[in-house]
Amino acid sequence: MNDVNLENLKIAVIGLGYVGLPLAVEFGKIRTVIGFDINQKRISELKFGKDRTLETSEKELGDAKFLTFTTNINDLSAVNCFIVTVPTPIDAQKRPNLSPLLNASKTVGRMLKKGDIVIYESTVYPGATEEDCVPVLEEFSGLVFNQDFYCGYSPERINPGDKDHRLTTIKKVTSGSTPEIADVVDALYNEIITAGTYRADSIKVAEAAKVIENTQRDLNIALINELAIIFNKMGIDTQAVLEAAGSKWNFLPFRPGLVGGHCIGVDPYYLTHKSELVGYHPQIILAGRRLNDEMAVYIVSQLTNEMIKKSIQIKGANVLVMGLTFKENCPDLRNTRVVDVIHELKQKGCYVDVYDPWVDKQEALHEYEIMPVEVPEQGSYDAVILAVAHDKIREMGVRKIRSFGKETHLLYDLKYIFPANQTNIRL
Repeated sequence: MNDVNLENLKIAVIGLGYVGLPLAVEFGKIRTVIGFDINQKRISELKFGKDRTLETSEKELGDAKFLTFTTNINDLSAVNCFIVTVPTPIDAQKRPNLSPLLNASKTVGRMLKKGDIVIYESTVYPGATEEDCVPVLEEFSGLVFNQDFYCGYSPERINPGDKDHRLTTIKKVTSGSTPEIADVVDALYNEIITAGTYRADSIKVAEAAKVIENTQRDLNIALINELAIIFNKMGIDTQAVLEAAGSKWNFLPFRPGLVGGHCIGVDPYYLTHKSELVGYHPQIILAGRRLNDEMAVYIVSQLTNEMIKKSIQIKGANVLVMGLTFKENCPDLRNTRVVDVIHELKQKGCYVDVYDPWVDKQEALHEYEIMPVEVPEQGSYDAVILAVAHDKIREMGVRKIRSFGKETHLLYDLKYIFPANQTNIRL
């Protein structure tokens, strides 16, 4: 294994999004680190201490005294430990899109030298690191895996917008392509992870552990979504049922809703893709995914049925959707399923305004062709949908939010922000 050891590791973090930047910052407090990204605007902002994801503050960026940023691949020539933290999305057919991961592997492969280590953090299916990424590293470096260079896998567990569960306070799973490399990778992360690490038996075990974390959550939410549909048909308030059931110590506190984001709504498709490649067609996982993917259709049908009862004309109705991000109190728009609700409303002939105090309006326009309003117009809407439980929305209070509605309007609370008797419809 050449002379690579913990002391002489020179790190580059490849990809400076929600995952990569906090990692680069933590290592940059104690080690020389190069943060690399192909987005010049992102690099320029970071050099001026601005993180548009809001995962790191200006002070935290300043505390990372050994961290520098670049878009120049040649600046990585002295690096011997590459940590890859690029997105792993799905395509329109719900299939894994490994393009960002493989392109990052090409970049690293061009700079790879004997004795180097490449650690992947991106969520993938079991086998992706060694079966998909390693061949690219070998091709572009001309080196041999586990002879000239080595790999590790330590899946990210970042929870965007969560100020309590941060990178350093969440236990980190680690692994390596050889027992010696596994030791080095584990020791490296232990330098910054105060919660400690869990060393997996192999890279594939670590990959599988990550992908089932979010698959499990997805299935639990799908169950609650289905229960909500059943209880709504029975005229029973779902939240009241969940609160009653939650009085038992081991009842899991999941809530119904839209399932989006960079992990929960994506990762199960990575696992099912690999499952089908090895000859097994998963049933429960895909059933849960289908149900969660179809929730927007159910939500809009629920709303339009109530509009009919109130004699509110559906075609041409003005609807205000409050919240666009995939979760509360963060600007993250990745894979938000609120856009499905907006699309369904427009399909019904409704005019839709979107309000979200957290989002970058230009990003929303670029990603979804949606330009959020600065302030909702008083007395303008036939229906108001509370789609994301931002504190800034909650703090408006129900009276202020209802003031956006016409004299006759509906308030649909998807997130149980207000008591049932203050709203017209709840999921």
